[in-house]
Amino acid sequence: MTTAVVFGYGDVGVRCLATLLAQGVQVAQVFTHPDDPNEARWYASMTRFATEHDIPVHLSTDASGADVESVVAACTPDLIFSFYYRRMIPESVLRHARSAALNMHGSLLPAFRGRAPVNWVCVHGATQTGASLHHMTAKPDAGALVDQMAVPVLSDDTAYDVFRKVCTAAELVLSRSLPSLCAGTAMATALDLTAGSYFGARRPEDGEIDWSQGALRAHNLVRAVAPPFPGARTQLAGQTLRVLRTRLDGRTAQAPANAAPACVFADADHVYARCPDGSLLRLLEVEWGDQLLPLDALRATLHHDALPLTGKGAT
Repeated sequence: MTTAVVFGYGDVGVRCLATLLAQGVQVAQVFTHPDDPNEARWYASMTRFATEHDIPVHLSTDASGADVESVVAACTPDLIFSFYYRRMIPESVLRHARSAALNMHGSLLPAFRGRAPVNWVCVHGATQTGASLHHMTAKPDAGALVDQMAVPVLSDDTAYDVFRKVCTAAELVLSRSLPSLCAGTAMATALDLTAGSYFGARRPEDGEIDWSQGALRAHNLVRAVAPPFPGARTQLAGQTLRVLRTRLDGRTAQAPANAAPACVFADADHVYARCPDGSLLRLLEVEWGDQLLPLDALRATLHHDALPLTGKGAT
């Protein structure tokens, strides 16, 4: 029987762990992160799932401690897996895998290596992404590729929509790769990192809309950080406007005369944000001044006026 140690977190961690168990892999130990009380919980609990299946759980903020290495070494695993574990696993731990140490990454490697891949995919308007199973090395997301599966990214998909697709792809990639991994016959192809891209962790300031970049870039940012992520934000009439859902629908609408180059205005049917380049972004869901504001109410507030946007790139 193949023995594995799993480092994981969230939905991908749970679904991939379930896949290992379904194919008869003996999971000797799960390493996962303590849940962050300041983070909105919208994802599955690795701790709960492992506990329900009588798998020992080790809570750790990273994998570099001597206690982690000693636990892994005692398990003598054939395989070590990382399924959305949030820290790099050091080589001192990886070397204890008798056969292979592999990571499941949420993009089509070598594209979008690094942190928060589904968010960056939306920010950059990519039309496809996927899940990639690859060998772990000292460099992040750089090891030889075992298998990957592509999923489409639609123009209105939020990062959460994309994440759900990637989660399914990760489960399928692992399921079809496991037989050869357990048999020690899995092939791998070196990644050409010069043909890919790398992105770091996203910061709170990355959620600020830059209106000078036009409606398409604004729309892509909105869907990249739409709930359950923190949402895109800007400033409208001296208050924070969180823009939660938008659409590029190709309609034409005329802002009131003398409106600021970047503004929010309404016609008889819809509410729009106009960028300095004249491009329009239809607003579908917003929170203004810490209150979720129905668009009918916002349209009534605007009436025949336009409110200037004063956020980044508005002038």
